Amino acid sequence: MTYNTSLLIDALDESGESAIRELLSSFSSPLNKDVEDFLKNSAIDLAKQNVAPTTLVYAEDDVGWHMCGYFTLTIKTVQIGKSDVGSNMFKRAKKFGTYDKETDKCTIPVPLIAQLGKNSTRGYNKLIKGAELLRLACDNVIAAQRIIGGKMVYLECEDTPKLIDFYRDNGFREFSRRSLDPDEKGNFKSRYLIQMLKYLD
Repeated sequence: MTYNTSLLIDALDESGESAIRELLSSFSSPLNKDVEDFLKNSAIDLAKQNVAPTTLVYAEDDVGWHMCGYFTLTIKTVQIGKSDVGSNMFKRAKKFGTYDKETDKCTIPVPLIAQLGKNSTRGYNKLIKGAELLRLACDNVIAAQRIIGGKMVYLECEDTPKLIDFYRDNGFREFSRRSLDPDEKGNFKSRYLIQMLKYLD
C-alpha cells in the first residue's frame, strides 16, 4: 500500500480552512476520544502556531484517496535515569541531553508523537495498519533529526496491555508515567499516562 502525507498547515493553505474543517469533522475514532477531539478541536490552531504540527495520512482504494489517519509531532523535555531505561540506552541518551550528577538523571529534548490515530469513518481505518501509521510518524522524526540532530522519540499511552504490547512490539519501552492534566481527565480511564521511549537506529 502506498500512502500520501500532507502537513495540515499546507492543506489549509491549499484548500482553505472551511474545507479542511469539514474534512476533519468527518474523522471518527470511537475507541480513543482524545484522538478524535484533538483533530476536530485543537489541531488547526496548534498547526497555525507551529506548536504541534499535524500530518494527515491518505490511502487509496478502488474509489479514490481517503484520509485514513493522522499523527501529530512536537518537542518536549523528558528526564530519564539509568534505572528507567537501562545502562546501554542511558549512555546513548546522555549525548543528547544535560546530565545531573546529583540525581543521576539526564534531561533531554525529545520529539513527542503527541497524537496517533486511524479514521474509522466508512472503514478507512482498514486502509492502514497501526504499525504503518507509527512507522510514518517515526520516519518524519528521523527526517527532522537528520537536520537538527537527535536519535530518540517518545510517546504517551493509556495503561492498557493491548496498547503497551503494541508499542513494545514496535520498539518502544516504558521509562516513566505522567499524571493527567486537568483538561485530559475526561478522555482517559486512568489518572496517568505511560511514557515510552524508542532509540531510532
